[in-house]
Amino acid sequence: MTTTSKHAATLAIHAGFRKDSATNAVAVPIYQSTAFDLESTDRASDLFALKEFGNIYSRIHNPTSTVLEERMAALEGGVAALAVASGQAATAMALQNIAHAGDNIVSSTDLYGGSWNLLANTFRTMGIEVRFVDPADPENFRRATDERTRAYYAETLPNPKLQVFPIGEVARIGEAMGVPLIVDNTAAPLICRPFDHGAHVVVYSATKYLGGHGTSIGGLIIDGGRFDWEKHGDRFPMLTRPDPSYHGAIWTEAVRPLGPVAYIIKARTTLQRDLGCPMSPFNAFQFIQGLETLALRMREHCRNAERVSEWLAGRPEVTRVIHPSRFTGEQKRRAETYLSGGMGGLVGFELAGGRQAGRRFIDALQLFYHVANIGDVRSLAIHPASTTHSQLSPEEQRATGVTEGYVRLSVGIEHIADILGDLDQALAVVGQPALAA
Repeated sequence: MTTTSKHAATLAIHAGFRKDSATNAVAVPIYQSTAFDLESTDRASDLFALKEFGNIYSRIHNPTSTVLEERMAALEGGVAALAVASGQAATAMALQNIAHAGDNIVSSTDLYGGSWNLLANTFRTMGIEVRFVDPADPENFRRATDERTRAYYAETLPNPKLQVFPIGEVARIGEAMGVPLIVDNTAAPLICRPFDHGAHVVVYSATKYLGGHGTSIGGLIIDGGRFDWEKHGDRFPMLTRPDPSYHGAIWTEAVRPLGPVAYIIKARTTLQRDLGCPMSPFNAFQFIQGLETLALRMREHCRNAERVSEWLAGRPEVTRVIHPSRFTGEQKRRAETYLSGGMGGLVGFELAGGRQAGRRFIDALQLFYHVANIGDVRSLAIHPASTTHSQLSPEEQRATGVTEGYVRLSVGIEHIADILGDLDQALAVVGQPALAA
């Protein structure tokens, strides 16, 4: 890190890079290179034997990606990070790094539809069982744990349910049971720092708020460095026993001189090496640009979303508005505990007319884009039951917070009057009688 600041807005601009050593360039260069000169056979041997860390091949390391990794580790308060090709890759690799066939993961039910499919279906083909539990009661995680449980998994601000996950409560259960908590913080950068509440690994779809401009796909895995893998060595043989894929390295021992980074180094040198899903240097550059304005954008996203939620609550076409600012009881307490920098830029609402009303509303929007993404500077809208969550069964949809009349908004940073104006005209169309076929 090149700054001593503790403030996120400063770290997002300065952490991990001051200037290019060769040219004094202030902006991070795009190192669009496949491979890097190993200089000598001795140095090459040291690099491959992990006696020295440096650039070998862009599938494993790239200098542009390294700046992004160091910057995100600083922002989150972690010890190391790994940039990968997508948010889905980040989730898959974060779990595969410690779980293999015969093991199980305990996951929150409150997930993005793509993550649910990954865990419920694709992981099953790999022999990894995923047990879904309702996070309304954190003790459900303890009840679902056995000797083959390798991780707990959740989203901080689950898309589209938007009920904040009880990070601290579940993390404490995990500490007692010897199970790390892996949290997807995609929808809550800066407004929540999961490591501060006990989480052990954080993943991101950088595609969303981190980039902010809808131009690049990427993901990140960030290691908090606080989970004691050796203490629970029997549960994590992939880290604490000889790894045949890397000449018998025991990861917790092999990288001890570097600090508590065994988890992320193993992910980089085995999974990233073998599965080959690195972030491109150009995309890493794009995300670095996005990070520089993240603090400003998140402030506007949160402000506009809260205004939209208040406005929707007064509309007769809307039966329910879902936004953390409107929660009561335990959900309000969780939102206030974990979302310290704002209540997020996502808003959900239920239309009285169900599925057809949801579709008519989407088709009537003019300013909002109809896209399967969140976190753009642009305002976005989607009807999850017919799109992002359409592969789920009706029961699975309900578990994730999706109903026939549910619409999810990702509120952008346009002027609030224009955002509300577009919602107003679209709701007016919903309120009109449908044309006869």
